Amino acid sequence: MRLGANLVYQGAGALARAAEGLDYDVVLAPEGYRSDAASVLGLVAGQTERIGLASGVMQIPARPPGLAALTAATLDSLSGGRFRLGLGVSNPGVSQGWYGVDFARPLSRTREYVEIVRKAVAGGPVDHRGEHFTLPGPGGEGAPLHLFTELPRPRIPVYLAAVGPRSLRLAGEIADGWIGVFTSPEAVAKSVGEIRAGRELAGLGMAGFDVLPSLPTAVADDLGGALDQLRPHYVYMLGIGDPAQNFYCAMAREMGHEKEIALFHERLAAGDRAGAGAAIPADFIDRTSLAGPVPRIADRMRAFAEAGVTTLGVMVSAAATDHEGRLAILRRAAEALDLAGVAS
Repeated sequence: MRLGANLVYQGAGALARAAEGLDYDVVLAPEGYRSDAASVLGLVAGQTERIGLASGVMQIPARPPGLAALTAATLDSLSGGRFRLGLGVSNPGVSQGWYGVDFARPLSRTREYVEIVRKAVAGGPVDHRGEHFTLPGPGGEGAPLHLFTELPRPRIPVYLAAVGPRSLRLAGEIADGWIGVFTSPEAVAKSVGEIRAGRELAGLGMAGFDVLPSLPTAVADDLGGALDQLRPHYVYMLGIGDPAQNFYCAMAREMGHEKEIALFHERLAAGDRAGAGAAIPADFIDRTSLAGPVPRIADRMRAFAEAGVTTLGVMVSAAATDHEGRLAILRRAAEALDLAGVAS
């Protein structure tokens, strides 16, 4: 198993250089309320030499597939062939609220999107007639999508963010890797089973497919203190949108924490964020994160490796800390991987 580092835009270059020096395999730039992925990765591409770069993830409704292909090709060229294109459909609130894009039929939209991106990166003009995208567009004299970027390799790896069984099978069928969040070793094992089913549908095995969940990480000698460092992050994630549709809330309920999640939302609705954070079960945070002293994190890493993880993402943005604290998380996580004895 290898390590990845999920960046924040503040100090992203220094974090990426530190991860490279610690032999991390890849750095991932998220995309959301604070920053886009492409800008951060463009900076990091110019400040690193060996480490892989991945969008973790670019939001499909934010870009037409032609621009996604051009961005991927540019980043791959700038980095000398180190870029991996992570894509995700986001959620109905962001798709419709931020970008004015209908969220209907996200799986078929993703399939077409990836097909167009791959056609464009392979070179030559793109002609596509699909349910969601028509290139060139109907009517007029539209010029076909045609990239002239000088690429260091003919194919850019595509990773998909996926949660449900159907989306996981799609990732296995059409992608080169899976990006997951908020997951436990048990949940990863189930996800890998769905991914394997998708690979088999495409006549492929699991060899070469990257299973990459990213986990909130906090290192401290005291487990309770480490979990408390992560509580503000969990308040934010559990509080997004409608509680009935929030994936993270659904996962907590499935793990037996329905009453606690109800109390969490009751306190959050009353404006008591500290009380809401205190209502989040320590067990839920612990099972979906890397927290505690280095030997304990090493044990967790072994469990994730046994579940089928090939690259484990260390999310330095989740802990309540500063830049120096994030650098320390990267160093201690590398120590934990060495101690775990599962490095590849």
